Amino acid sequence: MDTHMRRERLEMLLKESNEPITGSRLASIFDVSRQIIVGDIAILRARGLNIIATPQGYFIPEKNEEDIFRDIIVSRHFTFDELEDELLTIVDNGGKILDVIVDHSVYGELRAVINISSRKDAEEFIERLKGNKALPMSSLTNGIHLHTIETKDENTFNGIVEKLKTKGYLLV
Repeated sequence: MDTHMRRERLEMLLKESNEPITGSRLASIFDVSRQIIVGDIAILRARGLNIIATPQGYFIPEKNEEDIFRDIIVSRHFTFDELEDELLTIVDNGGKILDVIVDHSVYGELRAVINISSRKDAEEFIERLKGNKALPMSSLTNGIHLHTIETKDENTFNGIVEKLKTKGYLLV
């Protein structure tokens, strides 16, 4: 298969998938190296395709966003247990955590797409942090960070906000 055809099939596969696909899996499907896939993704993005990279893999967001509510929360916590509790509170109550954002004093706004939509995703995220001995991005800003949260409607979002307020995580 030539490069042009592989990129067309890669685009189609990402558009049709209901979940992220890892670079390793894509490399296996197309029988190329993971680095070739990374290059293909970069070229497809340069052509204007909205491909999101997450720890779970690559995906293209659904176009039908009229039934989705999205807003940002400002949160603060200090421990891995609090981080895990925050994430689980959001997903257990109908939210999807799209990203984490910190406002660093030197680098400015730093944003990472985390795409956590289930208890399993949250637990795997925490395990990856611990397994790699990595600190959360919020450690750069004394625990203060933002999350873009996606829910089916504003009422669901407001319910999440109330639960996070009760737990003392939200900065109001």
